Amino acid sequence: MFERFSGGYYLGRLYVEPYGGDRPVMQRAQHEWVNRRYYASGEGVERLDTPLVMKLGTRHLAVHGEGGVPEGTLAVPADLVPEGDDDLPDLREVLLAKVDRAAQLLDMGTPVGI
Repeated sequence: MFERFSGGYYLGRLYVEPYGGDRPVMQRAQHEWVNRRYYASGEGVERLDTPLVMKLGTRHLAVHGEGGVPEGTLAVPADLVPEGDDDLPDLREVLLAKVDRAAQLLDMGTPVGI
């Protein structure tokens, strides 16, 4: 789903779709899988509902899991769709922050949708 891109990010492609919610979301099961695969250390009991930090355009988003979202889709509140991106829904490149970078961004309060 995601591949190494840089020291701070993985690169993936998701179907990005605007929706009427108040925070960015993806399918719950897929969110947990990504959390387990890219954020969990494998030591002890770990939360799999921690927000994933993704970068769409120039904006960092705290992505949560939710039922009812199609697999492979990033549902983004309409007001968070990158400016000038009028041709959504569409398949887009999305950056997933690596665990250290995500923690740093979350601590700074940078991602939208926390």
